Amino acid sequence: MKRLSQALAAHVATGETTLCRAWRVTCRDGFRLGFTEHDQVLAFDATVFEPGTGFAATEASSASGLAAPGAEVRGGFSSAAISEADLAAGRYDGARVELFLVNWQAPEEQHALISVQEIGEVNRAGPGFSAELRNFAHRLQQPEGRIYNRRCDADLGDSRCRVDMGLANRRVAGVVAEVLAADRLTISGLPDLSEGHFRLGHLRFDSGVLSGRRLAIEESGAGTGGLVTLRLWLPLEARPAPGDAVTLTVGCDKSFSTCRTKFGNPLNFRGFPHMPGSDFAYSYVSGDSTHDGGVLYR
Repeated sequence: MKRLSQALAAHVATGETTLCRAWRVTCRDGFRLGFTEHDQVLAFDATVFEPGTGFAATEASSASGLAAPGAEVRGGFSSAAISEADLAAGRYDGARVELFLVNWQAPEEQHALISVQEIGEVNRAGPGFSAELRNFAHRLQQPEGRIYNRRCDADLGDSRCRVDMGLANRRVAGVVAEVLAADRLTISGLPDLSEGHFRLGHLRFDSGVLSGRRLAIEESGAGTGGLVTLRLWLPLEARPAPGDAVTLTVGCDKSFSTCRTKFGNPLNFRGFPHMPGSDFAYSYVSGDSTHDGGVLYR
């Protein structure tokens, strides 16, 4: 049950109120923004809440128990507030959103924190966006710990994987040579590499409009003359310029055979390769396989 201050409770009890809602968004990097549906600037709790941003919320539902109620906010892009570039870069992913009920005639003295949520899925359409607001109870639905899986659950090169990324051109620097399409570009300044060398790896922009962005690579061509053509899983949010610095990292499909043959790292494999999959469990017995309880990999 929310408790209102004595002054705010008295104002609500009059039946003729001057109330509005205000939102404070705090990103994971500490960046903070304030919004209000009122038509004037409000200031309280060491935050300035700006009007005229087109920031509005839908109705929210709640229920007893451990269910995770949700709501949605919608708004338009503003150079002084939320920019499309920041939204595309994921700056607001997981941001903390506080909803206040405010008497706009006396905001400093008469405001109450109604709910605290975090931003979930974000959708963009034209000049606007919509963002899902999730109750913190949704974290109870997220898997924690390790998953019993045939494939490795470590990240390539981390402390559990222990693959040395400084060897065998596993991580190399280059520059953008040409943007062929929204999901295809050519990188120059690389050593000669075999086809598929960076398949399932990552491309990180170190300069330019996409500086800091890390994108997944779907396929990579053969490296000849220092050039490699990449196809990305997702299209670029902005068009990089020729000469923008990038870093390419090889990928791993998380299978035991790749860990053993490509990286020579079977002792640190963090999956369970001897676990039969559902296709094996439901398959018919045939003379092509041996069902003697022996290991599947050696």
